Amino acid sequence: MQHTPALQDFIQRNAHLFWYTPEDRKREISDELLLEQLLNFAELPVIREYFNIVGIPGAKKIFEGLKGRQKQNIYPEIYHLFSEYFKRNA
Repeated sequence: MQHTPALQDFIQRNAHLFWYTPEDRKREISDELLLEQLLNFAELPVIREYFNIVGIPGAKKIFEGLKGRQKQNIYPEIYHLFSEYFKRNA
């Protein structure tokens, strides 16, 4: 997975969200996993920064593409909150 330099920098600064991913694999984190981890574990300012990097429409597209297991990995309350957020803001 190729991320923009801004997104690579963002991932490095928030590496603690991917504690189980070896350092040499963090560059390969999928967009879906990145969004899933952010929504579940990051604080709101970090999520806002991510939205500024990828854009709200870009984040919405990734969010809507979550299927099956990935969708179920987001806490139900968080999934509902961001479903409503994207309906109103993207």
